[in-house]
Amino acid sequence: MAGYGDFSYYYDMLTENVDYEKRCDYICNLLAENGIGKGILLDLACGTGSLSVLLSQRGFDVIGTDASEDMLTKAQEKKYDSAPDAIFLCQKMEELDLFGTINAAVCTLDSINHVTDESKVKKIFRRVSLFMEDGGIFIFDVNTPYKHKSILADNTFVYDMDEVYCVWQNSTDENLITTVSLDIFEYDEETDSYIRYGEEFSERGYELDLLKKFAEENKFEVIGIYDELTKESLKETSQRAVFVLKKHGTQ
Repeated sequence: MAGYGDFSYYYDMLTENVDYEKRCDYICNLLAENGIGKGILLDLACGTGSLSVLLSQRGFDVIGTDASEDMLTKAQEKKYDSAPDAIFLCQKMEELDLFGTINAAVCTLDSINHVTDESKVKKIFRRVSLFMEDGGIFIFDVNTPYKHKSILADNTFVYDMDEVYCVWQNSTDENLITTVSLDIFEYDEETDSYIRYGEEFSERGYELDLLKKFAEENKFEVIGIYDELTKESLKETSQRAVFVLKKHGTQ
């Protein structure tokens, strides 16, 4: 997911259904329940920085990291408008390298699923743990195996909006790796025609017990696994799982 080239321009349009305010409230409540209401917070795979900005406005010193320079360009624009204290760094998740320690970390909107190499996912937990203070909280979400098998699967989705038309085609294999092919069409008034852009990336559905194992191997205690934006237990048909981890001990 390091590129996202043209997709970065349309990302906010195609995710306008994401209620970032509600997601920010949810994360802040989970952090507050665990004694964290301020400090240095890492927004891992921050994308265009929508959540980073909101968390900064809530009083956190936010460091947003992402592997896509194009995404971070959008994040910088939002920073200048409303979150001057946020810092953005271009880094892959498994190569996280910070200047000091953090009190908390978040990784949202199934970003970990985009890392299809299991060994790299292990490194993500290792790197976050390395920079996390004892007692710090790491919150991340993932698309569940159920979503990959039954919702994403081999299905096609169409997004028809005023400024852009997108055809989203999936192909899921036996290892729950879903290849996503995007065809994006933007209307050009000058030529009265559509300009087409293409993008392709993959996601992998990880068994939740495996992610729990990776966390525990890196000195994280799993203190909660919830259904999306709730404190409820997961159901068989839950599409997204939210993990809340607490760092214990030092490396």
